[in-house]
Amino acid sequence: MCQPIPPVPMSHAKKLNELEATAICGNDISSSCLYVSALAIAYAGQYAWLALILVGAVLFLFRKIYGEVVGALPLNGGAYNVLLNTTSKRNAAVAACLTILSYMATAVISASEAMHYLHNLWSALPIQTATIGLLGLFLLLTILGISESAKVAVAIFLTHIVSLTLLVGFAAWFLFTQGFDNLHFNFSGPIKGGSLPTALFYGFSAAMLGISGFESSANFVEEQAPGVFQKTLRNMWVVVSVFNPLIAFLAIAALPLAEVGTHTETLLSYMGTITGGPWLGMLISVDAVAVLSGAVLTSFVGVSGLMQRMALDRILPQAFLKENRRKSNYIILITFFVLCISVLLITQGELGPLAGVYTISFLSVMAFFAIGNFLLKSKRPKLPRPVYAGIVTVALALAGVLTALYGNIKIHPDYLVVFLQYFVPAIVIVYVMLNRMVILNLALIAAESLAEHLPRFSRVSRVVVRRQLRELAKQEFVFFTKGDNVANLNKVMTYVVENEFTNRLKIVTLLKDGERYSEELLTDIDVLDRAYDQIEVEFVSLNGEFGPELINKLSYEWQIPKNFMFIGSPGDRFPYQISELGGVRLII
Repeated sequence: MCQPIPPVPMSHAKKLNELEATAICGNDISSSCLYVSALAIAYAGQYAWLALILVGAVLFLFRKIYGEVVGALPLNGGAYNVLLNTTSKRNAAVAACLTILSYMATAVISASEAMHYLHNLWSALPIQTATIGLLGLFLLLTILGISESAKVAVAIFLTHIVSLTLLVGFAAWFLFTQGFDNLHFNFSGPIKGGSLPTALFYGFSAAMLGISGFESSANFVEEQAPGVFQKTLRNMWVVVSVFNPLIAFLAIAALPLAEVGTHTETLLSYMGTITGGPWLGMLISVDAVAVLSGAVLTSFVGVSGLMQRMALDRILPQAFLKENRRKSNYIILITFFVLCISVLLITQGELGPLAGVYTISFLSVMAFFAIGNFLLKSKRPKLPRPVYAGIVTVALALAGVLTALYGNIKIHPDYLVVFLQYFVPAIVIVYVMLNRMVILNLALIAAESLAEHLPRFSRVSRVVVRRQLRELAKQEFVFFTKGDNVANLNKVMTYVVENEFTNRLKIVTLLKDGERYSEELLTDIDVLDRAYDQIEVEFVSLNGEFGPELINKLSYEWQIPKNFMFIGSPGDRFPYQISELGGVRLII
C-alpha cells in the first residue's frame, strides 16, 4: 500500500447558472433546427410540422423522466450512471457504447453540416476535406486542454436564437406580403406514403433527430447550480418545440416542396435568402457554422468525460487514462477522432446515413433512460426526487422512442448495418474487458497445456498472465454499512463478485462516540467471508460521521478511488445529494 496522501480540500468550483447551462446543452439540441425540418419534410411532406409537434409532445414526457432520474441521482454520465446505480455494470456498458456512438454521429453530422453551410459562402470549399479539417481542429484544441467556455457558449446560443427569430420573422413577413400560393399548392399535392398516418409515422420517426442532445444536460449536471437542471430541460423543450414545427411550416408555406428536396443540407440559409434576401441567407450560414462547430466541441468534451469514467470503472483499457501535460486524455480523443473519420468516409458525408446512425444510437439511449426510470422506481423508491414521472408517462415516452426507432430502421434498413458496424465491435471490446478474469484464466490454462511442447513460451506466458491477474484483483473496494442484515451484505458480495475484478473488500461501519457495533454484524461478515472464499473481507470500524469530507479523507488514505466505494440506497432523510459524494455508487 502506498503511503497515505494528505486529503485535498473539497472542491467549491463556481457552478453554472441557468443561462450558461442552457447555452452549453442548447447549442447541441438547437443545432438540429438547421437540418431536422428538411428531414421531416422529406418523409412527411406538407405535414412535417405536425410530425414535429408530436416530437415535442414526446420530449415533454421525457422532461419528467429525466427530471426524476437525475434529480434522484444527480451524477454526470446520463444513461450510463442511471443503469450503473440501478442494475449491472454490463447493462450500463451497453448504454455507454450507445452514447459514444451518439457522440460520434453528433460530431460527424455537425461538422459536415457546418461545412455545407460554409460552402454557401465559399463555393470552392471541398466539403469532405473541410469536415475532416474541422474535426482535426477540435481534436487539437481538446488535446491542448481547451473545452467549452460558458461565455462563448452563451454568445453562440444567443446569436443562434436571434438568427432563428429573424428567419421566422422575415418568413412570416414574406408570406404576409407575397401570399400563400405555395402553401395551397403544397397541401393540394399527394400525401407522402399515401395516407396521413403513414406520413406522420415516417415523419415522426425521422424528426426525432430534432431532440438529439436533450441528454447533454444530464452529462454535466454536477457542474450546474442547484435547481438549474430542471430549467435547462424546460428551456431546451421550448426551443425545439417552438422553432422546429414553426420553421417547417414556414418552409412549406414559402417554398415548393421540390425546392426543399434540392436544398436538404442548407434549407434554412436558402429559405433566408428567398424570404429576407442574401444578407439573411449569409447570416444563417455564418450562424450555422458557429453553432454546429459548438456541437462538435461538445461531442469531443462529452465523450472524453464518459470514456474516462468507463476507464476508471475498468470497462475500457487503462491506457485511455493517460494524460498529457494539460491533463487531457489524448488517447481517448485521438481514438474518437479516428472513429469519426471512419464513419465520415463510410457514409461519404451523406446526411441520411449519418442521421440514421445518430438516430438509432440516440433513441436507444433515450429508451435506456426510460427503462432506468422504471428500475429507479422499483429499486430506489426511497431516494428523494424533485419530480416524479408517473408510470403512464414513462410508458408512453418509451413507446414513442421505440416507435421512432422502429420507423427509422424500417425507412432505411441499410442504416442499421452501418450502425451495427460500429456498435458490435464496441460491445465486443467492452465485454472482453468485463470478462478479463475469465479470459486470462483460460489463457493460463492454455499456457499450462503447452508446457510439454513449448516449455519456455509456456513459462513466460504464465508469468505474464498471472501478473495481469494479480494487477486486476489487487484493487480494493469499500462498502459502508450501518449494520445491515446478512441478506443485504450478501447482495453486496454478489454484486462485487459478478461485476468487479477484486479479491479484497473493506466493510466499514461508522460509530458515534461511545457507540459499539453489534456482535451479530461480525458473525454475518465472518459467514460471508467463508462463503465467498475468493474475496478477502476486512471489517473496519471508525469513529466519525458519514459524508463527503470523510469519503474524501478515506479515499486518499486508503488509495481507493471514490467510484470503488459503495453504499446502500439512502432514505429520504439522507442529508447529502448523491453527487456530493464524489462518485460513490449505490448497489443495494
